Amino acid sequence: MLKTLRRLLSGASGQADPTVLRQWAEERGHSWRRVRDAEGCVIDGRMGQQDWRIEWGAPQRDYISGMELRLMAELDLPKELIAMVLNRQLMEAMEKAVYERYVDDVQTRIETDTPAEMRWLVMFPKTVAADLGRLKDRYGAVSSIEPWMQQWLQSPLNDALVATLDMVDPADAVVLTIGRSRLTLRTSLPQPDAKRLAQWFSVFEHALREAKRLGTEWRDVAGAGLTTQPSAWAQSELPTTRLPDIRL
Repeated sequence: MLKTLRRLLSGASGQADPTVLRQWAEERGHSWRRVRDAEGCVIDGRMGQQDWRIEWGAPQRDYISGMELRLMAELDLPKELIAMVLNRQLMEAMEKAVYERYVDDVQTRIETDTPAEMRWLVMFPKTVAADLGRLKDRYGAVSSIEPWMQQWLQSPLNDALVATLDMVDPADAVVLTIGRSRLTLRTSLPQPDAKRLAQWFSVFEHALREAKRLGTEWRDVAGAGLTTQPSAWAQSELPTTRLPDIRL
């Protein structure tokens, strides 16, 4: 009964068939599997030597309506690097929630059960409109290292995000993050849709490729003693962590 009610409230259909996602994966040589005892599926693939995972299933964040599409990869980046790009309507809603919860209630600290994305909005400076370029009316961004975010957003990632503007309603949650060396893209995908998946995978692929490139370039510069950025960039190679199994 509870599962049925949740599907009705979220707008997800109990008859959702992920076959189109399976076809998309198999045509590209990726592995695909259903999630046991739950709606959803998992796609695993590689970009060169880089593993990545796609999960389609029940939302892990309250701001996602219906079924959630998650794309993830563990990267060789300093754990101190925090970067987040999200749609502006969601950013404004989160900022309002933070204000109402922690200013109106006169609380002095953000509780640990607050989503990381909301905490980051408070902790780190916003990216200025000039660095967002054509994304400035639809997206906002924050980062622990502003020059890094500037270079990330001025890369081909910007074009990949611009390509989704006509596809996505401004109110749809879209959150692209780097935190604790993991790249994650979250958005709503109520029904299996190979076209939408392909477009979001393009964004994720560009974000992944450019994050890896910048990580290498910044580490090389740090090794030459030419940067004042966090010393973590001068560390030796960080270990790669295996992506955990989906939890729905």
